[in-house]
Amino acid sequence: MRDNKRTIIITTIVCLIPVIMGIILYDKLPAQIATHWDSQGNVNGVSSKFVGAIGFPAILAALNLLVPFFMRTDPKYENMNPVLRGLSLWIIPVVSIFASSTTLAAALGYNVRVEVFAPMLCGLLFVVVGNYLPKTRQSYTMGIKLPWTLNSEDNWNKTHRLAGFVWVIGGVITIVSAFLPVGRWLFMAVLAGIILIPVAYSYLYYRKEISAGR
Repeated sequence: MRDNKRTIIITTIVCLIPVIMGIILYDKLPAQIATHWDSQGNVNGVSSKFVGAIGFPAILAALNLLVPFFMRTDPKYENMNPVLRGLSLWIIPVVSIFASSTTLAAALGYNVRVEVFAPMLCGLLFVVVGNYLPKTRQSYTMGIKLPWTLNSEDNWNKTHRLAGFVWVIGGVITIVSAFLPVGRWLFMAVLAGIILIPVAYSYLYYRKEISAGR
């Protein structure tokens, strides 16, 4: 519990680092700054500099405080893989640093390749999560939570072993897609695959168990 509290404090501080950066650079920022890009790196959303430089990271810091609360309410909290549990606490801080750095750099006139860095970050996350999915035990907040996986520990284990492989392969493809002209289509295909393949497998395994009378 002491380690969790320390991690929560550290991750919240990390979430707020962009606020300090925003305050320091505030006078140099234009009134409106880019805060959203499409899959090809074109700006398709802007906000006031206060919202973009200070508001967004502050909101992420607040959300970061809710993550451990919701995880702790899970009756199967102790079943969660400790590595994935720790990773969950760091996802929002990393997003805060990445998104705010991108926003501030673009506002200052730097050429930011969002269409390259975003898929690489997502792909790396898929690879890391995929490596630990097979070691994840049943819980209500972490893993592939389906009626069939939650109803059967065997279904859960087999589905997560397959999902781990699918996520790692999908992550590698996503990283490579960042440098390809058809990257956004590959990313969409990967996203569909890492969701639908485990779901379909879990359901088919459930039907197999029913047929076998288990």
